[in-house]
Amino acid sequence: MAYELPKLQYSFDALEPYIDAKTMEIHYTKHHQTYITNLNKALESYPELFEKNLEELLENLDQIPESIRAAVRNGGGGHFNHSLFWETIGPKSSNGPTDSMNKLISDSFGNFENFKADFTEKATKQFGSGWGWLCQDNSGKLVTLSSPNQDTPLSSGLNPILGIDVWEHAYYLNYQNRRPDYISAFWEIVDWRSVETKLK
Repeated sequence: MAYELPKLQYSFDALEPYIDAKTMEIHYTKHHQTYITNLNKALESYPELFEKNLEELLENLDQIPESIRAAVRNGGGGHFNHSLFWETIGPKSSNGPTDSMNKLISDSFGNFENFKADFTEKATKQFGSGWGWLCQDNSGKLVTLSSPNQDTPLSSGLNPILGIDVWEHAYYLNYQNRRPDYISAFWEIVDWRSVETKLK
C-alpha cells in the first residue's frame, strides 16, 4: 500500500509565533509530500517492499535493492523524520518533561539543562541540511546526535524520540539564517508527552 501524508493534528497557524503558518504549510504540503512521492515511486519497481512498514525499510537499508536504496534512504527517511517531527511538537506544549521522562533525561545527561545544551549544540553545529536528535539506544539510555540530509537514526540501530529539522526550509521565512533562534524557539512547542510515547 502506497505511503500517504499523515494528517496534522493542528492547523498551520497553531505554532505561531514560533513557527509561522506559511512555513508550516509549505513544509508539510510540499516538502514532506515530495519525500513520500519519491519513496512511493522508488518502491513501485519492487512492490513487495510495500508490505514492509517504514521502520523495517529504514532499519534494514542494506537489504534494499541497490538501485533504489538511495531513494528509500532519502524519501523514506524524509517521511519518517517529518512524521516524527509533526507528532512531537504542538500548540499545547507540556512545559517540560513528565517526572518519569525527566528522570530518564537526568540519568543520561545529569539534568535537563545539560541535555538541552547538548541537543542544541548538536543541532546548531550540524553542517548544512540535517537534523538534531534525542534517541534511545539499545540499553535504554538517551543520547543526542545530529544527522545529515534525511538520514534517520533508525538506520544506526537507535530509536529516535525527538528530532528538530534544521534544513533551511524548516525556518528560513521567519528566521532567515538565524538557526540558533529557531532552535531556541523549538523548546516552546515540544510536546513532551508525545515524546515519551516514543520510548521503547
